[in-house]
Amino acid sequence: MGILKYPLATEKSVGMIEKNNVIVYIVDFRATKPEIRKEFEDTFNVKVSAVRTLNTPTNTKKAFIKLSKGYNASDVAVKLKLV
Repeated sequence: MGILKYPLATEKSVGMIEKNNVIVYIVDFRATKPEIRKEFEDTFNVKVSAVRTLNTPTNTKKAFIKLSKGYNASDVAVKLKLV
């Protein structure tokens, strides 16, 4: 099951990378927070400190993935070609 669909590249989400060490991803609507955390950690070889989710009215789910100290969201964003 492909939990992580694609990263969100809006102005606000890119600002969150720099200010809050958070990456915003569109994920599968049925995915749980532990599943999102595990797949993100396995895919990018980083440690996640928190996952917050938001169900939108258009039946998509956003995951706000905060990286632990010692890991930089900017490095992951460069791999994803967001910045």
